Amino acid sequence: MDWPYIAERAANPISQRTGGWSERRKARTPTKGHTLFTGLSAFPLTPIDEKGIDERAFVGLVTRLADAGVDSIGALGSTGGYAYLSREQRAWAARTAVEAAGTTPVIVGIGALRTRDVLNLAADAQSAGAAAVLLAPMTYQPLTDDEVFGLYEAVTAEISVPLVVYDNPGTTHVRFSDELHGRIAALPKIGSIKIPGIAVEEAPERIAVLRAVIPAHVTIGVSGDWLAAGGLLGGADAWYSVLAGLFPETALAITRAAQTGSSAAAVAASDRLEPLWAFFRRYGSLRVVSAAAESIGLVNSPNLPLPLLPLDQAARKELEAALVKLGLS
Repeated sequence: MDWPYIAERAANPISQRTGGWSERRKARTPTKGHTLFTGLSAFPLTPIDEKGIDERAFVGLVTRLADAGVDSIGALGSTGGYAYLSREQRAWAARTAVEAAGTTPVIVGIGALRTRDVLNLAADAQSAGAAAVLLAPMTYQPLTDDEVFGLYEAVTAEISVPLVVYDNPGTTHVRFSDELHGRIAALPKIGSIKIPGIAVEEAPERIAVLRAVIPAHVTIGVSGDWLAAGGLLGGADAWYSVLAGLFPETALAITRAAQTGSSAAAVAASDRLEPLWAFFRRYGSLRVVSAAAESIGLVNSPNLPLPLLPLDQAARKELEAALVKLGLS
């Protein structure tokens, strides 16, 4: 989930702000060997209480995504609560996700405060069979650009699988300049950049500017689910999606429409979900997905690590009504 949420940009449905995407969007063939970082990457919840991870529920969530046909699965992303888990729990989740995913490639989050810990987590992810790793520069002390670059330089020197750069300033408080993105993307093993959601009217220009400073083989993926259709139609290669971690078919419909240039269908499918997007913006996508997964019987309660708390009862009832209306319950 990406903060802060830009409420004023989300006030109007996407379809009211398209302005000629089909003319601006250029079809691209992904560079051979980098199709892992295109299409829809689904990021599931890691259901956990103070006793540990709910193995049955976690396996069920991952299997559900693989069966739906998502292009990749992002285990231990922000929705997967990586920052709240021990190394042992994360190693277990990586192994379990890879096994449950079958032939679907799994991208495993390896973010931590210290470079030494990131390297250990990267080793665990690779031992588990991860197809790639996802790295956000976690912080307590603010990091300089050189410190952020040094982190990625150290990790890419050690890993044998590709790495996704996770640009999530709302959570990490690290703001990537285009110059920093370019420096990092030139390192070996960088396969993709996961950027925050982009206002739909800004997406084509923003993506074009970023693409100009990174190597051709590095893909660009968007998050910020309510803006994802605009990002894909504006030139992004991938959608790194919270929604897909729970409702993969719904997210696939948007993704496939965008990939085939069916802008009207992609926009309509996204706009239909505005009641859910409103919850994401109001409460944060993690808490909403947690409550939704519980509501439809995929996880037990509690399923978030303390001190995180679930939605209150009033919000929960409102969310459940929205899910029924959208046909997602």
